[in-house]
Amino acid sequence: MYLKKVDGPRQVTLPDGTILSRGDLPPPDTRRWVASRKAIVVRAVAYGLIEMGEALDRYSLSEEEFESWRQAIEVHGEAALKVTAIQKYRQL
Repeated sequence: MYLKKVDGPRQVTLPDGTILSRGDLPPPDTRRWVASRKAIVVRAVAYGLIEMGEALDRYSLSEEEFESWRQAIEVHGEAALKVTAIQKYRQL
């Protein structure tokens, strides 16, 4: 078995005791962003699994888009990332 050399940790332990690894991240060619995938990327950056710049490059995200995901989770929880709930949680 061969392990690919990566910068940073291969896995991190979240506050609830679950383990988040690089294998849990969505594939780099992801085009359909559901709430759970967005939340995984935000958690990976927040807990140091990947750097924010790496996430932006890997998933072709803008800084504003990523920050909107992060802020939505921080203020309203993961449910705010669902497309059907955008109007409910939108900041006016």
